[in-house]
Amino acid sequence: MSDDEIGAFTIDEHCRRYRICRETAYREIRAGRLPARKLGRKTLILRADAESWAAGLPELRSGSGVRE
Repeated sequence: MSDDEIGAFTIDEHCRRYRICRETAYREIRAGRLPARKLGRKTLILRADAESWAAGLPELRSGSGVRE
């Protein structure tokens, strides 16, 4: 099953998909910026919530000090 067919991601899957560390994912969840759900011991992030979170990240502006 491809990422496009998955309705929810585990924390590890979300982190791989968006190239962030687990600490950042849990920080975003604690801050209320990334909704998450529990299924037993697993923490799941719905695909729609992950996409909304990514779309809400600040836009990179030129001259913001980012290295090329």
